[in-house]
Amino acid sequence: MAKQATQRARGRSSRPLLEEDVGPRLRAHREQRGLSLRELARRLGVSPSAISQIETAKSRPSVSTLYSIVSELGMSLDELFGGAKPAAPAEASSPAPSASRGTSRSRAAAERHVQRGGSRATIDLESGVRWERLTPGPDHDTDFLFVTYDVGGSSSEGNRSIRHSGHEYGLVLSGRLEVTVGFDHYVLGPGDSISFDSTVPHRLANLGDEPVHGVWVVVGRQDDSRTRRFDGDSGAS
Repeated sequence: MAKQATQRARGRSSRPLLEEDVGPRLRAHREQRGLSLRELARRLGVSPSAISQIETAKSRPSVSTLYSIVSELGMSLDELFGGAKPAAPAEASSPAPSASRGTSRSRAAAERHVQRGGSRATIDLESGVRWERLTPGPDHDTDFLFVTYDVGGSSSEGNRSIRHSGHEYGLVLSGRLEVTVGFDHYVLGPGDSISFDSTVPHRLANLGDEPVHGVWVVVGRQDDSRTRRFDGDSGAS
């Protein structure tokens, strides 16, 4: 188990983490919208200090909180991931002969439809969830993600559910994932898949003693004017 944990940690350290950029990106969009921090917090039903800590990278948002913020600001998840992939350091730091530059451009053009596994843009969230973008460039209509739910990880704190516009499709590759959609409860194992209307309150949680890995697609989320958390009594918390 310790060896596996070390290997997972090494794998994570080799990927580009964008969590330190998430807060500044959120703040920049909030300011572009002309929203004060206090007003955004009021609309989301959270404290201004909670928003401030996320914007200054002092804390990570949960899945539900992040969905709420980006929907209120009219952002796509792709904007959080930074849009286009940065250039490779070797190409950016030293000039190369024109033939080499031509080869590099040709290689980049040939790869424009491909996202290599070792260079996915990544966001780690507070509630033990990790998102890795599976598209090589912006896709404003669909969130296509490789997801990891650490042991004890869930889409929201406590027993709260989230809801937003769109439709979700998920495939579990490893581990055991509990998915609650409305009053229906499912436990998904490797090879199991699920599809549901995202406007129905839902929650995802790791039930087992190993991380859950899967592929998740959300289509039409950006049609939402506001992502909401659902606590069983009202649409906001």
